[in-house]
Amino acid sequence: MSSQPTPQHSPSEPVRVTPEPVALPGAWAGSRLTVVVPTYDEADNLPALVGQLMALDLPRLRVVVVDDNSPDGTGEIAEKLSVEHAGRVGVIHRTSKDGLGRAYVAGMTRALEEGAEYVAQMDADLSHPVGYLPQLLGTLHSTNAGVVIGSRYVPGGSLSEQWGRSRRILSGWANAYVKTVLSMPVRDVTAGFKLWRASALRTLDLPSIESTGYTFQVEMHYRAYRRGQKMVEIPIHFEDRAAGQSKLDGAVALEAALRPLLLRRSERARR
Repeated sequence: MSSQPTPQHSPSEPVRVTPEPVALPGAWAGSRLTVVVPTYDEADNLPALVGQLMALDLPRLRVVVVDDNSPDGTGEIAEKLSVEHAGRVGVIHRTSKDGLGRAYVAGMTRALEEGAEYVAQMDADLSHPVGYLPQLLGTLHSTNAGVVIGSRYVPGGSLSEQWGRSRRILSGWANAYVKTVLSMPVRDVTAGFKLWRASALRTLDLPSIESTGYTFQVEMHYRAYRRGQKMVEIPIHFEDRAAGQSKLDGAVALEAALRPLLLRRSERARR
């Protein structure tokens, strides 16, 4: 099962890779799948993302937008999308910018409460090409994995040509550092594009997740690994964000350095 990405661009724009979605058997395509999308100032990107998700041949796909009180009106746009796609788009409004991890926990909890069989994580900035989602779902159906990870660092995976040398080095170093500290057999330990079985998510005890920032991804992978969940990686092309600004800052970087050490210590204490 594979999808062939094709570049889409004009002479004045950077190349963006758009994978052709794979066709799934009817029973697989009809799975109760919820995509959780945290947002903060993503007014320029959210309508395009939701439109692309609704266009997939996945009739029971739902989207849960978790907005952290975005000053640019993202929450209001999400509400309009929920009316436009009635029954398929839900919105959680949080009163403050409380971190990516807490937003994902809120969205995943809602998805499980509403009966999702599978729960996907995606960034709102269009860096995760939507066309890979059926492939993630098909891989999960055809294996006994608890989670399928869209990986930049397995053979066939790639990064946007807009990523400079320093950014690539930093990303590669972060993955190597976390893998060394936590001894996880995952190539892309900071990946944010993945699909979970509902049963696997329930084993992770979402309310007790401690990471608030981007190390939420690492903590989820580590919990899944330590609890015996099979993790499968498939290659994806990771795009640069389409519009807006990155949310990375010094506090996020500090948490990224310290959290793996804390995770290892807490897991040893739990055992």
